[in-house]
Amino acid sequence: MKTVAVFFADGFEDIEALTPVDYLRRAGLEVITVGVKGKPYNDSMIVTSSHDVRIITDCNLDTYLSNYGENAPDCLLCPGGSRGAENLSECEALLNHLENAWNQGKIVSAICASPAVVLGKTNIPHGKNWTCYPGMDKETNPEYVGMYVNKTFVTDGKLVTARGAGASEEFAMELVRLLADEATAEKIKKGTLQR
Repeated sequence: MKTVAVFFADGFEDIEALTPVDYLRRAGLEVITVGVKGKPYNDSMIVTSSHDVRIITDCNLDTYLSNYGENAPDCLLCPGGSRGAENLSECEALLNHLENAWNQGKIVSAICASPAVVLGKTNIPHGKNWTCYPGMDKETNPEYVGMYVNKTFVTDGKLVTARGAGASEEFAMELVRLLADEATAEKIKKGTLQR
């Protein structure tokens, strides 16, 4: 079974984080929610979204890294929300883990502000086409601006990026296709009555 880690920090955008968690779990994948910045709660964390929705993550970053620090899961996902993305981007341990996972050939995905604000602090977007929330492309490493593509979502090899909350469903379905298969994606599409 393939595994996906989704990283949560205070200020995350609800739909961008929870739609992929929902769809990937429907696809039968193991999804680990990881608290990066929030209120400590045992070995996990209480994280508050940009709309004051509180969730308890499966684990905190230290616990996660003790299990996956050397061998990252199949896919890593950074939701957006401008404050959430900033909080993720301030965590050096997370940035190092994202780069290590990328170097191991894992899928790295981000949506909204996170492709620019979080991944822009790593070497991941180097030479890759990517997208983000319109206007946030100016917030990244200038070297990556030229590869910005104004599309709903962009897959370039193992890098999957998307614009924002309105793209959450398409973003999640793309990850299902890459990590499961087209038949599973179609089954979820029918089950959720997508157009």
